[in-house]
Formats: sequence, C-alpha cells, structure tokens
Amino acid sequence: MYKQILHTPEGVRDIYNGECRRKQWIQDRIHQVLSGYGYQDIQTPTFEFFDVFSREVGTAPSRELYKFFDREGNTLVLRPDVTPSIARAVAKYFSAEDMPVRLCYMANTFINSSDFQGRLKETTQLGAELIGDGSPEADAEMLAMVVESLLRSGLTEFQVSVGHVGFFKSLLRLAGLPEEQQEELRELISNKNIFGVQELLAPLDLPDALKEGLSRIPDLFGSVEILEEARRYAVSGEASAALERLSRIYSLLGCYGYDRYVTFDLGVVSKYKYYTGIIFQAYTYGTGEPIAKGGRYDTLMDHFGKSAPAIGFVCVADRLLTALNRQNIALPAEKPLTVVLYEQQDAAAAVASAQALRNEGGQVELLLADGSKSGDELREYARRRGASVLRYFQDGAETVVRLGEEIRR
Repeated sequence: MYKQILHTPEGVRDIYNGECRRKQWIQDRIHQVLSGYGYQDIQTPTFEFFDVFSREVGTAPSRELYKFFDREGNTLVLRPDVTPSIARAVAKYFSAEDMPVRLCYMANTFINSSDFQGRLKETTQLGAELIGDGSPEADAEMLAMVVESLLRSGLTEFQVSVGHVGFFKSLLRLAGLPEEQQEELRELISNKNIFGVQELLAPLDLPDALKEGLSRIPDLFGSVEILEEARRYAVSGEASAALERLSRIYSLLGCYGYDRYVTFDLGVVSKYKYYTGIIFQAYTYGTGEPIAKGGRYDTLMDHFGKSAPAIGFVCVADRLLTALNRQNIALPAEKPLTVVLYEQQDAAAAVASAQALRNEGGQVELLLADGSKSGDELREYARRRGASVLRYFQDGAETVVRLGEEIRR
C-alpha cells in the first residue's frame, strides 16, 4: 500500500536545484550592495507579540496575519513585515544612540491573504533600514540602493516609481472627509480611477481648487516634469514642501548616476499606514507586483519608545527571480560541477583528486561506481546534475571526459 504524497499548503512552495541556486545568488548580490553602503546585518524573530503588528502600528490587517498562542496565552504572530520588528529592536538596543543606525536583513515574511490567486503567502525579503536620519540625502541613499540592488541582480529594464504621502494626506486633511470616504478615495486614487474620484467629490461642499487637486492626483505621474505640473494643485504648504523634497531627491540621485531609473507618481499608496514621507515601488517586466518597495516612516519608532525619523526598503527575492526568469536573463549562479566516478580500490586517488579540485574552489561530487549502473546511465545522471566534467578512476588510472563524450569503462 502506497503512502499518500503530501503537498505544500496553498501559497507556499519548495525551491530546489537550479532555481534555489539562482535565488541564493541574487540574495548574495543584494547583500553585497547593502553591506557596501555600511549597513550591518540584523536578525529578528520569525514570530513576535501581536502588538508589534497591531492596527495602531499600521501594518497588515489582522485578518491577514498568521496568529497563534503561546503557553501563557499571549497572542503571537508570524511576521508579515520586517520593518516593525527592526523598529522594536532598535528602540531596545539602540535607545541611547544619537547617530544614524544602518541595518540590513534577509528574512521570510508571511501574509495570509486570499485576495489574489497565485500570490505567495511566504516570501523572502532583503531590505535595509536607516533610522535616525530625516534628510532628503537619506531618502536618496535608500533609492540609490534600490537601483543598485536591481542592477547587480541582473535587471537592466526597470523603473522606481516615487511618490510622497504628504501631498495626498495634506489635501485629504483640508477636505475633512469621514474615514469611510477617505478610504474610498484612497482606493480610487490607487486604481487611477479619475472618473470615480470626480464622481465621489462632485456632491461635496469643497473649494474648487481643492476638488481639482484631489481629482488630478491619479494623473500626476511620469518623469520629473510632473512635479512642476503638480505645483498647480499644491493648495497647502505641506503639499508644496513634499514637491520640493522630491525635486531635491531627484537632484541627489543624479550624483549617484541613477536618476534615469526614477519616475514620479503622487497617487502611489501602500496598505502599510505607517509611511509619512516619500514612498516608492520598483517595477519591471514579467511580474505585476512590485519587486521592491519602501518609504519613510518618521512616526513608527514612537510606538516602540524611541522617537526617530526613519526610512527603509525591501526587495522581494521571489518576485525578482520570477522577473529574471521570464525575461530570460541568465545568471552566473552556476559553478561547473565535476563528477568523480571511482571503484572501491581507487578510493584514495579519487578522494585526493576531489579535494584538490575543491581547494581550488571547484564543486565536486564523488560517486562510487559499483557496477549497478552502465556508462550511459552514469553519464545521464551527471547531465541531470549539471556536470560539465566527468573524472573516472579505474585500476589506478584517471580518465577525464567532457560532457558529450562517452565514458570509457
């Protein structure tokens, strides 16, 4: 009687063989970028107390969290987002630090969402957080790391869409809409539904300039010239300040040589409500979801007891790998594998040969040829393993065979 083969739950998957190697290569490349900018690694727990991700913090909705209880009855949560965890850790371990703190991480996150079929519920994220620096220069550094990370991963065609939540929020405060209407308006703007926004605003008793400003937000996206057009609708000082900051950031990105990868979108929003300043998302061909995202969160640290401005970003490794695969971008993630075949009496010579190759940085698999497999079967196995070279030891002699040649036995 055969045992039932168990499959993975919906929203998670196994990653193995070549795909796993490519993903690890991408992760290594991005980590090199982050460490190159002086960011230090941090690891936080996979699960935390519920309060770290509560509604007051402004992270994922409670219904999308994986919740469970410990022995004392405390509610615990698998992290849906790493930023609140790092904010908690910084408030605890860097409470007396009065200089900027730069931290980077690699971690899996978990969101129990059923809104989108096929979306992964567990993803690997690599990111960075800069805490204690509220300057436009810090914003530019974060965006530069996003661009550099994507370039180093192998992408050549992508855009980072940058907005500023202060522009929309300042107009929203002037409108004084009830919370339900605010959420409806936010959703319409996020979907670029200009007619829906106009229909919602039409019956409201608001100044014409404010109505026009809100209704134009879904259309305010494009190259840097869009910031000048947006000034016509900046009916508050905060909105004007947001545009000035975006212009300054764009100028700073030119110092890095990365300004050509940036566009602007004043209608960009996020489900994470802790963002207070710039907000950005990176897109490329082959995936409808952003491959990187982030923004400024100057009030989140207050929740954990340390008042400090902060900005961060995260790159979703799984989405990035999907995009690279669909764009047929080859990665130098594969080291040539050598399979060393040997018979028992030649074990010493085979092991010595394998160790010498490994000491030179090679990847070597030792395989005992016990007579149960033919030469063709062994060659086919080596091909499945991705080997480029076969070394065969028999009666004290070594034969080197390139793939495509016959194994002589």
